[in-house]
Amino acid sequence: MRPSDRVDRWLGDLAATLDTAAALVARGRDAFDRDAAIPLAFEALSNRVGDLAKRLVAADPARFSDPIWSQAARNRDFVVHHYDRVDADALWVTVDRSFAELRAVLDRVRG
Repeated sequence: MRPSDRVDRWLGDLAATLDTAAALVARGRDAFDRDAAIPLAFEALSNRVGDLAKRLVAADPARFSDPIWSQAARNRDFVVHHYDRVDADALWVTVDRSFAELRAVLDRVRG
């Protein structure tokens, strides 16, 4: 597989992951607070988004130089390694706002 094919696959995976996150956010904050599965899903989505961001930056640092890529990677590391300290409000804001910002950057990169 060519490196560009791999990057394209990762971009598609990231778009699908961000779409899933947006669908869960659309259920609303009340659903997030009531259903324990949604925060856990947000943690899993943060892991996946951050892992894909790391792969993309490593594959093409110039193309993925916007700070949001490294922010997604650092968020992933925090959620994975410090899951016992994840704040529900911060998790909601990350998936609600930061993932939407990342989606906009992703759409520009995919052009």
